[in-house]
Amino acid sequence: MKVITIVGARPQFVKAAVVSRAFKKLGVEEKIIHTGQHFDANMSEVFFTEMQIPKPAFNLDIHGVGHGAMTGRMLEKIEEVLIREKPDVVLVYGDTNSTLAGALAAQKIHIPVAHVEAGLRSFNMQMPEEVNRILTDRISAVLYAPTQKAVENLKAEGYDNFDIKVELVGDVMLDAALFYASQLEDDESQEDYFLCTLHRAENTDDLSRLKALVEGLNEIHKTTKVKLPLHPRTAAVLQKNSIELNVETIPPQGYLEMIKLLKNCEGVITDSGGLQKEAYFFQKACVTMRDQTEWVELVDNGFNVLVGADRQRLVNEVQAIEHKSLDFSMNLYGKGNAGEEIAASLLNLFK
Repeated sequence: MKVITIVGARPQFVKAAVVSRAFKKLGVEEKIIHTGQHFDANMSEVFFTEMQIPKPAFNLDIHGVGHGAMTGRMLEKIEEVLIREKPDVVLVYGDTNSTLAGALAAQKIHIPVAHVEAGLRSFNMQMPEEVNRILTDRISAVLYAPTQKAVENLKAEGYDNFDIKVELVGDVMLDAALFYASQLEDDESQEDYFLCTLHRAENTDDLSRLKALVEGLNEIHKTTKVKLPLHPRTAAVLQKNSIELNVETIPPQGYLEMIKLLKNCEGVITDSGGLQKEAYFFQKACVTMRDQTEWVELVDNGFNVLVGADRQRLVNEVQAIEHKSLDFSMNLYGKGNAGEEIAASLLNLFK
């Protein structure tokens, strides 16, 4: 069996590495297309060697243009590769423009598509990611759902009536977190801090939201250290608008460095999607500076609290973390073997 995997952002490489390791064990031929969607300075030679991630066979170098132009160019270039390589199946991850372009390119020339992280919904159609994930699910041949809630979302949308296979496999990010955490040396230098990220466009592009959140973080930092890897875009907006962020800022961190910070922190404050889950993987309570989340099971079970851009709620919920008693033994995201399940399923379906 020959698989073409399509990725476009650093988190997708981390996810794809999980399944790639499983493919290797099963002797499956895989080639990776990197669309270039997110130019990331952290994706140097070190990124691939340290994290044991297979290098892309094709790099399309498409980035820095609008949604329409980006998706269109990717569609064209991916199609060229697929026609030449003739894979048995195309594998896509998540909800980026690369995900949708890869799925469309394959479907148009009748190559089956498998979608990892299928069935996730924020129910906010203003988010480009929501559009991407809904369309990708609908044109895929097999959907690998990370959670029971994702399966329920697909059922509610009528997927029982479509000729599309839905499998609950667990979350590949749990596999990744466990794998890379096991590679790290134990760090005894414990310090009290909350790990924070603030980079989502809905927060950085709306100055009233950004100011409220920064005020809340500054207030929290007065009593408990807030450690924030500062995204360049966020830094630029803060500087341009003279908004003073009085927390401990550090440069953007690679995945392994973020795992270290997660393992040692008291709790997490974020507007990132992935970090909400990773907080749970490392048994940390999370406060999320967003109005919705795709990871509703974390909210339903008390591991995560949504505070939007409410300054006082942000402060109150972070202060409340030390009094929380949470049961992290719940099996919300599988057993850490999603990659093996996906690889075995694909081999069975498309060999």
